[in-house]
Amino acid sequence: MTYCCALRLKDGLVFISDTRTNAGVDHISVFRKLYTFGIEGERFITIQTSGNLATTQAVIGYLQNQIELKREPNLLSVDSMFEVAELVGHTLQKVISDVTENTHEQSNFYCSLLLGGQIGGAEMQLYNIYPQGNFICATSDTPYFQIGESKYGKPILDRALTYDMPLSEALRCSLISFDSTLRSNVSVGMPLDALIYTKNSLHIPDGKRITDEDPYFMRISKQWSDTLRNGLQELPNPSEDYFK
Repeated sequence: MTYCCALRLKDGLVFISDTRTNAGVDHISVFRKLYTFGIEGERFITIQTSGNLATTQAVIGYLQNQIELKREPNLLSVDSMFEVAELVGHTLQKVISDVTENTHEQSNFYCSLLLGGQIGGAEMQLYNIYPQGNFICATSDTPYFQIGESKYGKPILDRALTYDMPLSEALRCSLISFDSTLRSNVSVGMPLDALIYTKNSLHIPDGKRITDEDPYFMRISKQWSDTLRNGLQELPNPSEDYFK
């Protein structure tokens, strides 16, 4: 399984993905699920993947091949993030259709994608692309998307994340979301890949791979657990009516 989270905030974009894939309890592997494309100073594009591994690798491979062979359109030639989303959605739909024409079997090859970035002086965008190739766009009211095993990490984002939150705080909030997921679902696993993009920089960041021995992640994980336990103790006790 997978957990990927992407945020579109006032000051930039935050992307975090786990790296675990599994086909049963005895076949667990590590694969990257966060990919970057772009031209320094001109455009920055990131894609996160969840779902059938063969499908996601085919989609990324096709997009990379279009760039290398300079075939039009490609991620580095289209003029807007909306066109990027259309291109990626069409590619995903094509890959799934090429595998099987049986619509009842296509769900076996489904995957979902998160796409974010900025081109030139246009606004940053973040899209959630569905297996059918259609997509929705993040807004200031809904500034984040999740794909994969999202239910354990969603509560902290719903309670704490805001569009105006600084990127450092948003990263911290997202990492706690992952910590909650890692503790509750063994199909999501370390290491994590994190990428922070600052608005209008048009810089392609290197990103960071976070292992289970990362000092900062270990620190906030422990402190968050302690905070929850202490907070629970500080809540008022239920009245006797609950025990009648």
